[in-house]
Formats: sequence, structure tokens, C-alpha cells
Amino acid sequence: MAVHVLHHGWCFDGAASSALFAAFFRRRLGARQVFRFIPKDHRPGDPYEPEDFIGADPAVGLDFRYSQHPAMTWYFDHHASAFQLPGDRAHFLADASGQKFHDGGAASCAGFIARTVRQRFDCDLSAHADLIAWAERIDAADFPSPSMPVLLVEPALQLMTFVESNQDRELTGVFIEDLARRPLAAHAAADYVQQIVAPRRAQNQADLALIEGRAVVHDGVLAYDLLDQPVRAYNKFIPYYHHPAIRYVVALTRGQDRRIKLTAGYNPWLPRTAREHSMADLLEPFGGGGHPYVGGCSFDPDGEDHALSVQRSLVDVLRGATAPALSPAP
Repeated sequence: MAVHVLHHGWCFDGAASSALFAAFFRRRLGARQVFRFIPKDHRPGDPYEPEDFIGADPAVGLDFRYSQHPAMTWYFDHHASAFQLPGDRAHFLADASGQKFHDGGAASCAGFIARTVRQRFDCDLSAHADLIAWAERIDAADFPSPSMPVLLVEPALQLMTFVESNQDRELTGVFIEDLARRPLAAHAAADYVQQIVAPRRAQNQADLALIEGRAVVHDGVLAYDLLDQPVRAYNKFIPYYHHPAIRYVVALTRGQDRRIKLTAGYNPWLPRTAREHSMADLLEPFGGGGHPYVGGCSFDPDGEDHALSVQRSLVDVLRGATAPALSPAP
């Protein structure tokens, strides 16, 4: 029997949260605990599979949507879109276990976990202070300029790149365990990390030109689609690197299993009080989620026409133009 850690996949905060929860749980119940780290991605309906819970002892939800499944007995999240299915919020509020926590105002789930287990369980995770600090910075996009997350010099940002690019489920668990036990610089220098990160940093230079060539900018909104490109992670800060005054970005790329990924974000270098729309609210009708400042959703691999229609509608909304009613996938 293993602890199933169902976490926001391909996200540094999801990986950091998993590492911190494992450190907390082992300290609480013993070093012999075995963890199975299962990355999850947003999609319409219930994003969980039956096998996510089979053999779970227990199941843990981290940095991702809530589940009413009885096996999920631990939960930590900070997304505004955590409770999407009927009864989710009521089920969470009715829980009396003292093991389920949500704070939509937290900068990162990793920081939220560290603060919560210190206050509720007298568990000090300050040995992981560097990991927590970088999770807070990355998830809040709290960088001094767009060049930092685009050039990817810092070890933590190379680890972020690994998480966003890795498609090997076996390496997911190895990576998360290493997050908890190795300094970030040593971890980033590991051969298996650099085998993915080094070519991605080189590819980043080509992507700078690719995204600049595809970008359509109008009334403060930048949109692009890369649906004809290979499946890989694209640096979401490149549009701001080219257009530092842009207000919103709406992008279409291909992700895991060639599913279409739509991401929408507000420029993190502009005043936060000037944001007119919540990305989480805009994307929730499509089974997506996130935060007021950035969110995402996904569509079936053959749903190009619908994805492009949703992108156009979102661009119109963000531009302030009259837009057709947004509707979920057929």
C-alpha cells in the first residue's frame, strides 16, 4: 500500500507541494512510508480516474481540484477554482477530519502547506526554506523582470523547466523525492535533470523567435497558437519578454497525449489592481482552473476548431469587446 499523492502536474508548485507533504507525512508516521506521485491535469468534468484511488493508503490532493472520493483524506490547495463539481464545496466544508485545507489567497500551495503543518501539527519544514521560497516566487510570477524566467539561469528555474517538460512518469517520483533531500543547485546539476533541461534551454532560443512570429497583438491582448508544433513545454513568459507592456496573453499549445492546452494570464509586471478579469472564472466553464492572474484548461486532441473558438472569445472578453457567450466543449 502506498500514499497516492495526486498533485497538479507539470507545475513546479505541484512538485514542491508533493515533496513537502512527503517530508511532513514521513515525520508524522515514519520514514517507511511509500509514495506514488500521480500528476493531474485540468479537464472538463471529474479530472480523477478510478485507478488514482485504488490501493491508496491514503490519497492526498495537492495544488489541484477537490475530490469527494472517500480515499482522499488529506487535501491542500490554493486555487480559486478548487471546487467545481456539484457538492464539492459543501463536502469540503462538512469535513471534520482536520486534514483538509484551502486558502485561495495563498501565493503558493507549497508555502501554504509549510505554514499549515507548522500551525496545526507543530511540524517545522524550515529545512526546506529555499524550496518554499522559490515555489512562492515561481507560482506568483514574482520575478524582477521577464528575462529571469526566460533565460533560466537560476537552478530553481531549471528545475521548474524540468517539471514542465518531463513526460517520464517514473522520473516524476524520483524528481520529487530529490526535491525534498537535495539542495536545489545540486539537484539542478543532476544528469537526469540536465538531459531534459539543457536541450530545453537551447530550444528556448528558437521558441523566442517562434512565439514572436506567431503573436497577434491587439488592444493590449496577445494571442498565439502552436497547435502545429511538437508536444513540448513552451516558456509562458516569452510573450512578456517581447511585449513587456502587454496586459493579457491567451495561448494554445499541445500537452500530454497531444491534448490541446489553453492558458490565459495577466501580465505579472503590471499593477495587480489593474486586472479587470479573473482567469480562473473565465476558464472554469471549460473544466479549467487556476488563479485570478493565470489559469488553464484543456481540450481533446482533435478539438482544434472548438479550442480556437474559445481562444477568440476569450480574447474578445479581455479586449473589452462584445463577445459571444462562452460555452463548454460539445
